[in-house]
Amino acid sequence: MATGVWISLVLYFVLMLAIGLYAYMKSTDSSEDYVLGGRNLPPAVAALSAGASDMSGWLLLGLPGALYATGLVEAWIGIGLFCGALANWIIVAPRLREQTERYDNSLTIPAFLGNRFPSQATVLRVVSAVVIVVFFAVYTASGLVGGGKLVQSAFDGNYQFGVWLTLGVVLTYTVVGGFLAVSLTDFVQGCIMMLALIVMPLVVLYAGQGGGFGQAADTLSEVDPNYLSFWNGLTVIGWLSAVTWGLGYFGQPHIIVRFMAVKSVSAVAAARNIGMTWMFISLVGAIGVGILGRAYVERNGVDVGDPETIFVVLANLLFHPLVTGFLYAALLAAIMSTVSSQLLVASSSLAEDFYRLFIHRDASETEIVNIGRVAVVLVGVVAAFIARDPDSNVLGLVSNAWAGFGAAFGPLIILSLTWSRMTGAGAVAGLVAGAVTVGVWIALGWSSSFLGGPGVYEIIPGFIVAMAAIVVVSLMTETSGEFRPTERPAE
Repeated sequence: MATGVWISLVLYFVLMLAIGLYAYMKSTDSSEDYVLGGRNLPPAVAALSAGASDMSGWLLLGLPGALYATGLVEAWIGIGLFCGALANWIIVAPRLREQTERYDNSLTIPAFLGNRFPSQATVLRVVSAVVIVVFFAVYTASGLVGGGKLVQSAFDGNYQFGVWLTLGVVLTYTVVGGFLAVSLTDFVQGCIMMLALIVMPLVVLYAGQGGGFGQAADTLSEVDPNYLSFWNGLTVIGWLSAVTWGLGYFGQPHIIVRFMAVKSVSAVAAARNIGMTWMFISLVGAIGVGILGRAYVERNGVDVGDPETIFVVLANLLFHPLVTGFLYAALLAAIMSTVSSQLLVASSSLAEDFYRLFIHRDASETEIVNIGRVAVVLVGVVAAFIARDPDSNVLGLVSNAWAGFGAAFGPLIILSLTWSRMTGAGAVAGLVAGAVTVGVWIALGWSSSFLGGPGVYEIIPGFIVAMAAIVVVSLMTETSGEFRPTERPAE
């Protein structure tokens, strides 16, 4: 591999570790510092941290790969995600920022739910923490799969080495610097990702035999006359399964925890505008990589074994080694930003919602921070074990975990913030019903084929069942005397 590539990657790694060290010196004295950065993130950092931790390797591997293989019809996933993210910023962000601080300064989602519904506090904290740790182990594994594929395809290296190298770098700055390190590295990584997704489609469009959009469209029409159609082979169920990815946003702990950390409620609007602009540019760029990459490959007879590596293939073929290294850094940024966020949220739940709740209630701030660091390592190792199969599909792993969180926490978060008649029993019912429905749906294979027809994405039944369970059970138990969102809990 050219020296220039290594120079770019080494500089990237050094920058990430330097940020981790800076965060360690600035904000790891207390549990609130380590878990939420002292609730003092500037809007731009909160916005790009939410975006970068959201998109992961899916943005540069999974989505371009799906578009490359199938065509523009796969863009519906991105459209659904954009709409879901915007709704999340509008509905959840300002309310969650205000209410998590008001309800006993809740530092984690399980803690907020416990404080919001005191009659079921222990059950809610334990069950939600279990769901977070289990699904994040799978979700984190998808990022490590991306790291393994990068090393395997770009450096002709060992897949397992790539998995452990990715985990090792992430663990270093996450363990050392906590939430502030993760958020600051997310900000830098988000900038790198967006720049890469602007540059690559433009270069691909005019590279090789060139010709711009017209020639690209002609080439793709030869591959499949309907390749550039938004509706090619799309059924109503298929369309719903694509756009309902957006429902998952309401229940992603690693994303909504950024809302809890923004410096004030009034800063949420600015963060929303920055975040949605970043997301729009990045999604359009990712679509361009997949579609225009396919045109380039067809024109030039390039062999692409795994569609999910099209970004890597193009980076190798079209750019100077120094730029190639930067593009690899963008891919690593997409992977690491999400992995670090997920590891921190999972470890925070283990430290705050298990250790402090059941093992040592009077644990000092230093002890909780150190337990959180140990938990980061443990969850990371489990995720690496799940990611051991080099044939794992990034988009498949992400879709399962995304649906699990979206169905388990989405209706729960929305209604807990907006519906005063919701009760603790309803919260428990919705959390369990959503998670179980998704698990059963996946186990029965109904996401691939349902009643002899096309599969239905598991988030749809999971979200509906969870919402119904919350409403029905809450109406049956609404005399339980829970705190209302407009009330301050008793001291």
